[in-house]
Amino acid sequence: MPTQKGFLQAVSHTTTPSTNPIATLPTHISTPSSMTSSVEIQKGFLSSPEFAILGASKDETKIGSKLLQWYISHGKTITPAHPKEDVLGGIPTVRKLSDLASPQETSLSIVTPPKITLSAIQEAEKLRISSIWIQPGAEDAAVVEYIKNSDYLKTRTIYGGPCVLASGGDILKSSL
Repeated sequence: MPTQKGFLQAVSHTTTPSTNPIATLPTHISTPSSMTSSVEIQKGFLSSPEFAILGASKDETKIGSKLLQWYISHGKTITPAHPKEDVLGGIPTVRKLSDLASPQETSLSIVTPPKITLSAIQEAEKLRISSIWIQPGAEDAAVVEYIKNSDYLKTRTIYGGPCVLASGGDILKSSL
């Protein structure tokens, strides 16, 4: 059974790619020089011992909640972060990223409006979160610019698509 950890104070809200013009940007995955393909960095993200998600809510029809359930169904140790809810998907939440037990061993999925995403990646950078996967629609030009200007984030952040829900299962299967 997955365990809980933590994340950043933020409003839990998701956007859909159809309502977010940035979602039409081409996929970009910042990779360290030792990783030559997007699949390799995605595999690295999914091989973390722990995961956190920012953007899940009580509304199980929203993408963030579906993503939380995806991690649970794949046996991943997942911690939802939410500023108000104590439990999401049957798992205790944390209020802020700094509450994570092992940030440097945690991969973070972000499914929030871009303004919240920007503050989340700034906090993730300070805490040295191991990998970040910004789900489609959760970034804008300011988020992309911040990542590109951060030596730390540009080597471990996936943004501009694809979504873990669409790609994660196949990536996990190919890692076996």
